[in-house]
Amino acid sequence: MPMLLRLSYFLSEVATMVMDINEIREYLPHRYPFLLVDRITELTLGELIVGYKNVSINEPFFNGHFPHHPIMPGVLVLEALAQVCGILGFKTVNKLPADGYVYYLVGSDNVRFKRPVMPGDCLVLEARVEREKRGIWKFACRATVGGELACEADIICAERKVA
Repeated sequence: MPMLLRLSYFLSEVATMVMDINEIREYLPHRYPFLLVDRITELTLGELIVGYKNVSINEPFFNGHFPHHPIMPGVLVLEALAQVCGILGFKTVNKLPADGYVYYLVGSDNVRFKRPVMPGDCLVLEARVEREKRGIWKFACRATVGGELACEADIICAERKVA
């Protein structure tokens, strides 16, 4: 294998990572029923994260939203997007909640819900870093189901030392 091709392969392997639920739990302080990310399928430090949430009828919010027509609350779709943003931030700066850090959702702009998210859906969560300055991160986010846009938003998170 030519040297340039080997280097290109190595760099692509380093730049793209995958996380299972056990590693996600290291990077998010959330726990059931508020942990809304099941897996990360793509992660490029400082740039992009893609993950998903498998939406089950057993989610506690479906008991009341709505009993005869269950729909995932839009604010929880937004929260799931914020959680992948937090993972990308933590991974990029090489910190963990166990180190006493947290990412707060401090704002959202241009939020639009385009389709309902229902039990059985696989909610794909994507966030791209638009900018970061002094621990304040702005992300362009999209949530899709089967390739169809469910939600889009600009999300602002703040990294803070809490302990």
